[in-house]
Amino acid sequence: MIPFLDIPVQALFGQLLLGLINGSFYALLSLGLAIIFGLLNIINFTHGAQYMLGAFVAWMLLNYLGIGYWWALLLVPIIVGASGVVIERLLISRLYKLDHIYGLLLTFGIALIMQGLLRNEYGASGMPYAIPPELAGGQRLGFMFLPNYRAWVIVASVSVCLGTWLLIECTRLGAYLRAATENPALTQAFGINVPLLVTLTYGFGVGLAALAGVLAAPIYSVNPNMGADIIIVVFAVVVIGGMGSILGAIVSGFALGLIEGLTKVFYPEASTTVIFVIMAIVLLVKPAGLFGRTA
Repeated sequence: MIPFLDIPVQALFGQLLLGLINGSFYALLSLGLAIIFGLLNIINFTHGAQYMLGAFVAWMLLNYLGIGYWWALLLVPIIVGASGVVIERLLISRLYKLDHIYGLLLTFGIALIMQGLLRNEYGASGMPYAIPPELAGGQRLGFMFLPNYRAWVIVASVSVCLGTWLLIECTRLGAYLRAATENPALTQAFGINVPLLVTLTYGFGVGLAALAGVLAAPIYSVNPNMGADIIIVVFAVVVIGGMGSILGAIVSGFALGLIEGLTKVFYPEASTTVIFVIMAIVLLVKPAGLFGRTA
């Protein structure tokens, strides 16, 4: 018990752990959204459905082909990312010169189609996906019990987010991406294939969503609504961090997950709305977001 707060220590750290878990998924998903918006200038409403598709593909690989969790971590982002490349080439690429609303409507429609097809085939109830035996159980830390799989999700998410940030900020490929964002015509003039770069970037962002889906499958039940349940919150996280800001997506994702977890301890009634309250305050004070740049 924490005397001056009258709150059990286990409850406080338990909610902090839950906040870190949620923040891990918020960071991974908002990172993919920020990458796609930063280069393509498309608000990808399909992102939640692609996260859900990642969990479903992992479940299908296990139940139909016997391919387990560790291989799914490698294969699912490639499979779902490839489907994103097809979507970008056939549909989204036609909208780059149009208003943002057309891209939003298209991706929203694709998300509804994906969600509806899987709901018709598998129903709306959740399907279990087992935790790999290597990560079963947990560690007693005295002040709390730490499940091994939850710890793995946090470590994996932090590693992927930092690796992606380093790739974009500290490598030649990242420099090409930033150049294509700032001035695609000039970048193309230097012999860089900007359309291919854009397509692969979209596929990479989709792959991040799919990876988050695989990580989420053993924690949450695999169901067609799991993407719709999280995508609105993730959009709020991206807006708070700054649309298109890689660092903003990562920092805001983890920070807002922790704030949400703490809110469940101190004021549970506000836990479902605290992120949106923060978004409203940030937009009033800094409309471009905490890490965003004003035009």
